[in-house]
Amino acid sequence: MILLKKITSTFLGLLTLALSTTTIAQTIRYHPIQQYHTAAFLHPGILHKDSDLARMKQMVAAGAAPWKGGFEKLAEHPQSSANWKPQPQEHVERTLLIGHSKGIGQLEGDVNAAYQNALMWCITGKEAHAQKAIEILNAWSATLKVFDGTDIELGAGLCGFKFANAAELMRYTYPKWQAADIVRCQQMLRNIFYPPLKDFALWAHGNWDLCCMKTMMAIGIFCDDHAMFDKAVDFFYNGQGNGALKHYIVNENGQVQESGRDQPHTQLGIGQMAEICEMGWSQGLDMYSYADNRLLKGFEYVAKYNLGEDVPFIPYTDMSGRFTADKIAPRTNNPLRAIFEMVYNHYVIRKGIAAPWTTKAAESLRPEGAGFGADHPGFGTLLFTLKR
Repeated sequence: MILLKKITSTFLGLLTLALSTTTIAQTIRYHPIQQYHTAAFLHPGILHKDSDLARMKQMVAAGAAPWKGGFEKLAEHPQSSANWKPQPQEHVERTLLIGHSKGIGQLEGDVNAAYQNALMWCITGKEAHAQKAIEILNAWSATLKVFDGTDIELGAGLCGFKFANAAELMRYTYPKWQAADIVRCQQMLRNIFYPPLKDFALWAHGNWDLCCMKTMMAIGIFCDDHAMFDKAVDFFYNGQGNGALKHYIVNENGQVQESGRDQPHTQLGIGQMAEICEMGWSQGLDMYSYADNRLLKGFEYVAKYNLGEDVPFIPYTDMSGRFTADKIAPRTNNPLRAIFEMVYNHYVIRKGIAAPWTTKAAESLRPEGAGFGADHPGFGTLLFTLKR
């Protein structure tokens, strides 16, 4: 009887979420209030520019620390192998809340493999990795027809971001990728991955909005779609949902909207926000500095707490009014995600701003390994360590 009540409660909760999602989606269409990027996009220019790829290649070839250790993490990972076997699906469903997903595991594995093989190609010049990345991209763009589920924004956001990054790298570093296949990949990203993201996720925790935002920016760059890119950038500054910067990092202390929920989701959110800022930086926008470096304050707060120190917490209700918290969520046994190198290198190395707790977190993980699932690029020591 108790189990039946729990199942019924879960079902009703999901139904309420679905209905509220549909209502919001039908009544809110988000339009940017200004243009943010009018010049031609830099390519490659999502997370990695030509200069970034050249730095990685040079430092790995020289056996220089810490890039060498970071590359070893990437090279030994199973999804970096040129022997990876893609498993494209015609229908993918992400409905993790009730355990009724379909094909999402295959998609997540393949998007990681496409991105990591693209990186391996760019760093080593071994064509087998280029061919594998292209094989995965082509297989999915030729096969995938439907992507749905109650968690579609998360699935399309996380996986679409990895696909767009892989495709951007291959398009501008591997001239053997056929033009027709590139167009088909763009169509997959525009027609299957983008529609669930286009109006964000105003009913949800902020990491949902952030999934939408980062992938919208990435697809915008890969498809040379300035309107799509600007839409995500504007939401970062002015959005009504929890994913806008000042709605996600809710105060000057650095407290995060999901700090009272749990620490993994909190790090998922700030990690995605960093990826958004790094894409902006690649395209000449300094989103990192917005609101007096508010992103850094969030990273310092999260790093300090997850390294075992106390931080202030103010009871908070999110923008949707659905989620409240009166105390900070406990730490986990493995507290830190592979998200800190990117932010450490921007603020401390590029900008010369002190970030003691972010620095300690980055040092404790160095060399960073893979991200959790398909949540983040991971491998930050290799990808984002700058020359001093």
